[in-house]
Amino acid sequence: MKKIICFVIFLYPLIFNGQKLPEGFVYLENIAPSVKIELRYLSDNNFIGKPIDGYKRNCLIVTLETANLLKKIQQEVLKKGLNLKIFDAYRPQQAVDHFVKWAKILNDTIKKRFYYPTVAKSKLFKQGYIASKSGHSRGSTVDITLVNFKTNKELDMGSTYDFFGIQSHPFFKGISKKQRENRMLLRKVMLKNGFKPYENEWWHFTLIKEPFPKTYFNFFVN
Repeated sequence: MKKIICFVIFLYPLIFNGQKLPEGFVYLENIAPSVKIELRYLSDNNFIGKPIDGYKRNCLIVTLETANLLKKIQQEVLKKGLNLKIFDAYRPQQAVDHFVKWAKILNDTIKKRFYYPTVAKSKLFKQGYIASKSGHSRGSTVDITLVNFKTNKELDMGSTYDFFGIQSHPFFKGISKKQRENRMLLRKVMLKNGFKPYENEWWHFTLIKEPFPKTYFNFFVN
């Protein structure tokens, strides 16, 4: 009986994780299980309005180095009555290709009102909102926010995740004092723990010492 029990426990993580990851990658839930996950590209709640290629399960995959630091950050924000919430982490190249293909179909604007109301779709490439390569595909970039631990409600950051416009720039002045404080709270804890921000998106951070700085992966999020 003891041998059977041990065998089942040993296999459970493999079944739960769904696939064997490349060396150096881990499932964040195995390192920091209390981090909230809302994988927007698995659903139609995103700027395209439909599930994105390469996303098969609501899980977050990152490099081991990224996971360990996110665990540390999670422990830090929990002391403030907050919780990390991540919308996207590792992103397969096929998902990026999906974005590029969509951006070229100019009449497909079903989500324009919510995600890019003041930006012409024809200018998404030029203004840097869509690109043929993404740091996400290297496994050490996260799209992240903070939520209230008790209510599970996202802190008001002054713009929604993936909003294409100057309102999403970290230091945009046209937001309230509280919204700026929330952005800076997130920014401060991420910078303190080895992540660098992206100048156009308050939610986007990349590990400074990423282990695969020139490699773009294309395995499923599963």
